[in-house]
Amino acid sequence: MNASVSSVERLLRDEQLSPALRQIAEKVAQERRITPDEGLLLYEEGSLSYLAVLANALREQRHGDITYFNRNFHIEPTNVCLYTCAFCSYSRKYKRREEGWEYSLEEIMDMLRQYDGKPVTEVHIVGGVMPQYDFDFYTTLFRSIKAHRPDLHIKALTPVEYHYIFKKAKLSYEEGMAAMKEAGLDSMPGGGAEIFDSEIRDQIAGGKCSAEEWLAIHRIWHGLGMRSNATMLYGHIENFAHRIDHLERLRRLQDETSGFQAFIPLKFRNQNNEMSYLPEVSVIEDLRNYAISRIYLDNFNHIKAYWPMIGRETARISLGMGVNDIDGTIDDTTKIYSMAGAEEQNPAMSTRELVELIRSAGREAVERNSLYEWVRDYRNHTFEAEDDFKGYTALPVV
Repeated sequence: MNASVSSVERLLRDEQLSPALRQIAEKVAQERRITPDEGLLLYEEGSLSYLAVLANALREQRHGDITYFNRNFHIEPTNVCLYTCAFCSYSRKYKRREEGWEYSLEEIMDMLRQYDGKPVTEVHIVGGVMPQYDFDFYTTLFRSIKAHRPDLHIKALTPVEYHYIFKKAKLSYEEGMAAMKEAGLDSMPGGGAEIFDSEIRDQIAGGKCSAEEWLAIHRIWHGLGMRSNATMLYGHIENFAHRIDHLERLRRLQDETSGFQAFIPLKFRNQNNEMSYLPEVSVIEDLRNYAISRIYLDNFNHIKAYWPMIGRETARISLGMGVNDIDGTIDDTTKIYSMAGAEEQNPAMSTRELVELIRSAGREAVERNSLYEWVRDYRNHTFEAEDDFKGYTALPVV
């Protein structure tokens, strides 16, 4: 008998379990969908151990012990932004743009060339919203990347950026996303979702695209046969009901399109932003949130823990809380969370370090590409001394 299945059976035999939580556990055991009210109950009453049993059972039904990672790097064209999100520690306002960076297309291509000959499979591109980073800039950039390195997967820009770019270019979402696909865009990251509730969203990210617009752009992208990820920013002024509302809207769109690959909960970090007065939620709450996400999002195949944001140890523990992906090597090419006080101030892990972290959690490591196709199976791999060398060059950040 599978250990995770037997754990659920033991849970169901617990006489101290409330009838409502027992009903949820029975649904999970029978692979039946839970309701929004039941999801809210998990947030309000589900203990860490209870949630771990259910989330781990679901994770192992889908993936066994397999845990995915990829070899990737980030390019952030600018951290200067027209928007002033209260939670953001990364961006510099337009009036303070001398404190940030604004890379030209050629500077970005120079960064990309530093990875020539390196076994990376994905470049992740996101940044601030600025007028010069427009439709022509990004379509030219994507074409230039593909001309230089056709095999490199471009995962780029969020609906927040596309909404602004298409509005400025006087293009519909449909026209704009089709043009981005033609230029070489391979998939979309999940950023910019924040929290969908309009009242909370207006307070923390006023002026950006609405929840409906965020979902619409992903719907259109999925309709083109393409894939994307989804996120949720949690642990600030939202409550549990707002989180469930967010998850429910994602679940409904996934029912409609099946275009989402992974869900990534993103923890609010409170350094150097307008919401620094708020305490951060505990690691226990981080882990509960991963587990509930796995239980609720029954139509999402992958739950990802973004290790640069939560740290290596929490990422390791999360592999027993429904998580089956911990992102990639990163190579110290992102400042979005380090500037907000994340544990990883210089986020970079070699392939060996990622594999060993996964193994330390009792899981088995598989390198994937951006579409979750297997690149290399590390389950029985023995590392040699030379494998300690990362072989990457850190990118400059002004």
